Amino acid sequence: MGFFRELIRNRYSYLLVLPAAVYVFLFSYAAYPYLLIAFQRFDYTKGLLNSEWIGFDNFKFFFNSSEAVVVTLNTIKLNLLFLLFVTFFAVAIALLFNEIRSRLFIKFAQTTMIFPSFLSWIIVSYMMYSFFTMDYGIINQMITAFGGEPVNWYSKPEAWPSILVGMKVWKEAGMSSIIYLAAIAGIDQSLYESADIDGATRWQKMFRITLPLIAPAIVILTLLNLGKIFYGDFGMIYAIIGDNGVLYPTTDVIDTYVFRSLRQIGDPSNAAAVGLFQSTVGLVLVFTANWITRRYFKEGALY
Repeated sequence: MGFFRELIRNRYSYLLVLPAAVYVFLFSYAAYPYLLIAFQRFDYTKGLLNSEWIGFDNFKFFFNSSEAVVVTLNTIKLNLLFLLFVTFFAVAIALLFNEIRSRLFIKFAQTTMIFPSFLSWIIVSYMMYSFFTMDYGIINQMITAFGGEPVNWYSKPEAWPSILVGMKVWKEAGMSSIIYLAAIAGIDQSLYESADIDGATRWQKMFRITLPLIAPAIVILTLLNLGKIFYGDFGMIYAIIGDNGVLYPTTDVIDTYVFRSLRQIGDPSNAAAVGLFQSTVGLVLVFTANWITRRYFKEGALY
């Protein structure tokens, strides 16, 4: 009875959560039975339980591929760069916003920082094309204005990891900083008052009080993101890179590789096998990283 009484008492709060709960249930928990597809030669006409069982043959589709090593390394490399730089700039933005005293400027700056996260990667890809295109790109116009030769950026794979990292930071660091600002808001203000009495500067308060006290939040969010280290940002990579094979050596990730293979072969079992592989590795990484964190920094462990 206590459960139903709680639902009735806070019915509007639970109603607000309901869309997200339904989404998670449908696309996470309700999808679990379909992991069986990874071990089948799935046939739409026969259904989930009547399709032919072939064991681990679907996993050979990816692991026997000549490009498996390249796309796996690209996925890990890009995700580590995204995680490192987005976290660094998000924390830096949160620390700087906490030191600003002008409320009007904070509102303007936060709006400016958060706005890119509401843009789709399709729109961002067109913006990038206007910057990096060979003939009319803003970057090449600046290079030629200083007497240099225009660069065909879309045929230089070595340049794109840095470009993608920059776009990831620009788009997501502002929104991520909100979490750290919330953590900073929960810090006991008496600590800062005591530091003021002792004559601490703003920099000393930032590095001796604020940063250590939000370190658990930083570690926890990093641990959660480690679970997605084998998942490339498909929307970002495919919108910006597309089917440009010249850039595949440094930008092709597991998700885009599987998507192209699925589009050409049309076999969902292969895609399910790779997805199960990604999830399993992510789960192992989270458990391992959490075990290490619990051993050396208990405050930042998930459990």
